[in-house]
Amino acid sequence: MEEKKRDVLPCIAVCEGDINPRVLTCGDPARAKKISEKLENVKCLAKNREYHTYSGTYKGVPVTVTSHGVGEGGAVIGFESLCRAGAKVIIRVGTCGGMQKEVTAGSLVIVKAACREDGVTEKMLPLSYPAVADMDVVKALEESSSNLQLQAHSGIVLTQALFYPGLLESRVKLYQKAGVIAMENEVAGLLVVASLHGIKAGAILAADAPAFELVGVEGYQPDEEMVALAVEHEILIALEALIRIDAE
Repeated sequence: MEEKKRDVLPCIAVCEGDINPRVLTCGDPARAKKISEKLENVKCLAKNREYHTYSGTYKGVPVTVTSHGVGEGGAVIGFESLCRAGAKVIIRVGTCGGMQKEVTAGSLVIVKAACREDGVTEKMLPLSYPAVADMDVVKALEESSSNLQLQAHSGIVLTQALFYPGLLESRVKLYQKAGVIAMENEVAGLLVVASLHGIKAGAILAADAPAFELVGVEGYQPDEEMVALAVEHEILIALEALIRIDAE
């Protein structure tokens, strides 16, 4: 009997069933490739636009790594496709701008929840619906960072649609007063999409500098070596956490 042809999911360019239950996702395709090199038996599943996807094993556990690009619109397409293609646990690794004095360049941030200023999820459902990380994922990330003796801050982050500040005043300083610890561009979409699909999701971020609105664009001067080391640490924490989480 001829095998039924499977439909390719938009943009991410993989089919339903191609994705392992445990997924690590990041913005940069080059970072996805770098993460894939930490896996065994690696296979590139697809490269389409900003979505580069690899599958392999980490300590014997099947893992998929995929990139989603910068910004919530394209990222949500990737997150939705991952859920439809077989993901059961998704952890995002990325970078962020610090919003509290203790979150300095090179700091690690484990996301407990995200403020939905992303400009996309508000088109999906009311803003009163929270973007909350799965507690199993948060716990696994915190335990992995502790086991590896790597300090990480845990708290609420701001997912903002803007990267560069515009003419209108943003609410970054307001959220800073409310105790939000970092700003980035994609986590809220991941948490909302995963929640709607009943999938476990969370994130760990490496701070590269203070948020633009706090220091000005001219004040954005990341220490590249320090940030690169923090990214290496967050990838290791995420991989160790990912293989411990129940993906049933």
